[in-house]
This record gives sequence, structure tokens and C-alpha cells, in this order.
Amino acid sequence: MTRREIRENLYIMLFRLDFHEGEDLKEQAELYLEDLDAPEKNKKELREKFDKVIENLDEIDSKIEEKAKGWTVDRIAKAELTVLRLGVFEILYVEDVPNKVAINEAVELAKSYGGDKASGFVNGILASVVRELPEEK
Repeated sequence: MTRREIRENLYIMLFRLDFHEGEDLKEQAELYLEDLDAPEKNKKELREKFDKVIENLDEIDSKIEEKAKGWTVDRIAKAELTVLRLGVFEILYVEDVPNKVAINEAVELAKSYGGDKASGFVNGILASVVRELPEEK
């Protein structure tokens, strides 16, 4: 799988966050991975990234709310919220993805899955997250 395919599959897995909790969420992720036609190494990477997002979800959501002035995660459309969660995750926790790539890929996902103005919204919030970082990777 390409990085883009990994990212899109992770997006699909993360979209379930607001509909399932705890063990049910992990079970949903495992069911998705079982049905996914991909090499085991890609499934392992998806599982690890999914778990890391869940582990850091409070910090990721806090960062989104901080940058989306006047918006809480409950008010952001689920498609856009999922893209933002994935983008913030890549910016803060994935060292081998340059920030510009993380933003660009998130914008592309927003164009595919979000509303008409989703790409600009996602771009603005993620650019704001990157601006406050000590140095760009």
C-alpha cells in the first residue's frame, strides 16, 4: 500500500471514533482490518497508528479546539473532524511525514470526504498548528 492508501484507510478507521467506544471501537477496527485486502505489514502499521491516535485523542482534540476558535469538536462535522484528527496526529506524532505533506494530504482527504468549504477549514487549522511548533520537520 502507498502512504496515501494507508492514510485513507486510517481515515476510514478513525471515522468510527464518534460512533463506537472502548472495546467496541477496537473490535470495529479489527473487523475493518480483517476485511482489508492488504499485506499484514500494512495492517500492522494501520493498527499501530490507530492505537496511537486513540491514545493521544484528548491532546489531539484539545489542539483542534484551540485552533478552531469558537468551535468545539462536537460542532465540527464528523468528516472534517476525522481529517483534522488525522492531520494533527501526523504533524505532532509522525516524524517521517513532513508537516507540509501532512497538511496537503489532509486537504485532499477533506476535498474527497468533507463539505464544500472543508479543505480551507482543514488547511487553516492545520497551518495554525504547524506555526506554533518550534521547528518544522
